[in-house]
Amino acid sequence: MNSPTPAIVTQAAVRRLPRWALWLFCFAYVIPGFVGRGPWKDDDITAFGVMHAMAQGDSDWWTPTLGHLAIDSSGWLAYWLGAVAIQALPWVDPVVASRIPFAGLLGLTLACTWYTTYHLARLPAAQPVAFAFGGEAKPVDYARALADASLLALIACLGLAQLSHEVTHDVVRLAAWSVLMLAVARQVADPDSARWNTVLFVLGMAGLLLAGHGKATVPLVLGWIAVSLQASRSHPARWTSAGLWLACALGLSAWAWHIGAMPTRGVHWPQDGADWQRWLKLQLWFSWPAWPMAAWTLWRWRRHLGSPHVALPLWGVALGLWGSLVLDDKDRVLLPMLSSVAVLAAFALPTLRRSASALIDWFALLFFSACALVIWVVWVAMHTGVPAKPAANVAKLAPGFSAELGWLAFAAALLATLAWIALVAWRTGAHRPALWKSLVLPAAGTTLCWLLLMTLWMPLLDFARSYAPMAGQIAQRIPTQACVYGLGLSPAQTAALRYHARLNMQALTAQDMSCDHLITTDAGQQHMGEQLSLPDWAYTTRVYRLGERRESLLLYRRLRP
Repeated sequence: MNSPTPAIVTQAAVRRLPRWALWLFCFAYVIPGFVGRGPWKDDDITAFGVMHAMAQGDSDWWTPTLGHLAIDSSGWLAYWLGAVAIQALPWVDPVVASRIPFAGLLGLTLACTWYTTYHLARLPAAQPVAFAFGGEAKPVDYARALADASLLALIACLGLAQLSHEVTHDVVRLAAWSVLMLAVARQVADPDSARWNTVLFVLGMAGLLLAGHGKATVPLVLGWIAVSLQASRSHPARWTSAGLWLACALGLSAWAWHIGAMPTRGVHWPQDGADWQRWLKLQLWFSWPAWPMAAWTLWRWRRHLGSPHVALPLWGVALGLWGSLVLDDKDRVLLPMLSSVAVLAAFALPTLRRSASALIDWFALLFFSACALVIWVVWVAMHTGVPAKPAANVAKLAPGFSAELGWLAFAAALLATLAWIALVAWRTGAHRPALWKSLVLPAAGTTLCWLLLMTLWMPLLDFARSYAPMAGQIAQRIPTQACVYGLGLSPAQTAALRYHARLNMQALTAQDMSCDHLITTDAGQQHMGEQLSLPDWAYTTRVYRLGERRESLLLYRRLRP
């Protein structure tokens, strides 16, 4: 006997979020961060450097290099997308062109999350309790309301903002994960569309493998196939699709393993209390505020954990948490999981009490209003020197930075702030109930703060998080397109010198000694004598990044007779 669902929802509570508002949320979240900034250190500039090298023919498309420096690639798809975009749009700045496919991937992630929730919410096991005299929510309207809520929950996740706006493999993994989850959700809800479901499945899995997510792909796929079969063991279409999916999974995994697209990530268990504390802190903020609602879903739907609308996203969340526990780059490992967290969080809304919804609203109102106020105060301090303390902190953290007023950015920030004030006024007013209302302020607050950072603080962040100022100092000392050896440089530093300083960076080898300039680090300087005749080289200067002693580059010049 099936347990009754904990969802009690009236038809009045499932009115749709206006489509223009939903599109505005997506546009205001996706576009800032992809426009108006330079590549940031470290992964962003490294990935762009490889794409730019591929587009110019300076790197092999199967063996990525930067100035003949081999790149430890975890996949090719991100590099290919950026390089193709740069080649296809030669009249567009290469940085902007490389970001166009990734903006599309982020939009695809949002769309797949919406449709995944929509299909799962239409399942009989996810429907609200039927009333004795009618009036319960209709299945389609209920599904649309929860789908709107899941999209808002994804946008509200704090960990999504920066990593999803880079041109790295992580954005590809996020989108491919979402496509794969949608394929399984469609198969569970509509097994008669097996052909299109299989196409989505293959595309999602291929994307994960080509983005270097092979270690998690196989258990993810096997778990989701099991969910699909469990949904209806008597439906022959599901068994047929499951066999086809399993064959595709094994074939693609074997191919990727053979050609090297499944790298071995570093496995590091937490060693002590400090490691566990850092891991717990990451979990607390990265998927906030969606994870408390996801946890509430698990509690309220605890008698339905085997149902697809709970089991499907729960398996994705479990794998994400496990990966972040034992693998390096814990925040990047968690990123694809956010779409699963958002789907799970949406199913908490039909079970929330009014007091819980009010608590979410008040917390979002106070937290994001305070964050927006801080951003505005620091911006005013950058331009006027008042208040003095924030201005002094900016001067200390970014020595040499000179603030310039961008009227277009200021207008966008002001308009967003006014929209936030209007939204708060609307939310605190008396309106008809709607399932998605509890997530409007968290999603809008996250979007507001991200937009303010990408407009008001963009020049400061570009200065502080970019290698451009450092490369500019080097460009004043070494001619453009000069042949320069790099010794001990990171891929990010090499990419920055190639793009920002326009230097022809070459790996130092005993067979080629034609360059007249050399750039190295303190660690690389200790090994110069092993590859060079030191009397032939003269030390020129040391260049610091932001005046920091922690990161600097040493310049040498060859002494010609």
